[in-house]
Amino acid sequence: MYALRGSMSDDFTSLRVHVKGFVQGVGFRDFLVMAAQHNGLDGWVRNRSDGSVEALVSGATKAGESCVQDAPRGPQA
Repeated sequence: MYALRGSMSDDFTSLRVHVKGFVQGVGFRDFLVMAAQHNGLDGWVRNRSDGSVEALVSGATKAGESCVQDAPRGPQA
């Protein structure tokens, strides 16, 4: 499990992300961590036993929504 660090805003939300598909590599988790950090979010990301990846991001609502929109895209590789 990776911890995500960021800053908080008055317009605060927490969003759970559950991504299925080819996501078991470390690169996908790192991609989500970088997307969250880029958006100034806190949270965590982990592999699930069913082969999917789950994440929880918390922070400014617009930043959280932006991070969730990036999740299906994944890393370039």
